[in-house]
Amino acid sequence: MEVLRGQAQVDFLPSALTGVVFSVALFAAGWEFGLYGLTGTAVGTATARLLGADRDRITAGLEGFNSCLVAVGCAVFLGPHHPSTAVLALTGSAVVTILTGAAARILATWDLPTFTLPFCLTASAMTIAAPAEGGTSHALWQWGRVWHQDAGPATLSRPAAGPTALTVTDLWHAFFANIGQIFFMPQWYVGLIFLLGIFLACRRAGVLACVGSAVGILTAWALGAPAEQVAEGTMGYNAVLAAMALCGVFLVADAWSLAYAVIGAAAATALSPALAALFAPSGGHTFTWPFVLVSLAFLAAAPAFPRLRRVTG
Repeated sequence: MEVLRGQAQVDFLPSALTGVVFSVALFAAGWEFGLYGLTGTAVGTATARLLGADRDRITAGLEGFNSCLVAVGCAVFLGPHHPSTAVLALTGSAVVTILTGAAARILATWDLPTFTLPFCLTASAMTIAAPAEGGTSHALWQWGRVWHQDAGPATLSRPAAGPTALTVTDLWHAFFANIGQIFFMPQWYVGLIFLLGIFLACRRAGVLACVGSAVGILTAWALGAPAEQVAEGTMGYNAVLAAMALCGVFLVADAWSLAYAVIGAAAATALSPALAALFAPSGGHTFTWPFVLVSLAFLAAAPAFPRLRRVTG
């Protein structure tokens, strides 16, 4: 149950049943991703238990969602069939649990949650280091036993290219892909399964996931993002998480927090290409950095606005 809740907590839901649906979604994308997701969550949860983490956090799945994302991320970006990927996923799932404890203690000073910050730190370190290529003048370390592609993905930042007009197919693909991309899955049908799992746990959370996805699409289109990127969900998944976090999860759900969440979702979408450009030269990825940075900033600012109320208990 703790492992299943850990998977569901990626979307802030302490529901074992939703965790089952999320597992189905990952297995629908590929049996390897489903296996990595379950294993990573189990390793993170077991590490927290062995280190004596708070029992309530373990039971709620809060010690497993970062490790789930680390393991699935390793499978997606390093290739699931390599033994080195499995070793790195297992190690990363344990390490991210320790980083979660560190981040929790630091952020508790301002009464802020960790979100997926531990995952972002771990995954960024792995993906930036793994494909780095050596040079004659600027030698960089390369994890040759980890990165199995011919060349690293590092590229210089360049202007977005491609048509920006969205077709009807682009719109509904993007709507569901935005939700699937939280787990790095671009298939629209996988995103649909994830969305069903969210609604199964909480209808309000499901509605907010839909609102976040719609805001992400609208913002990306308004800013002129290439239609292909929008349809793949890479521009909107951070908006989904921001909308859910800022209305109902950490702030009391009402009209004011809904408006605040919509602004946060739009901000996370706008920040995504900026961070993509920042990480591109070193071969990194945006992951959920836009969601983390925007949500932490918005929650830190919330006490300054009396109409916004933090969820207690």
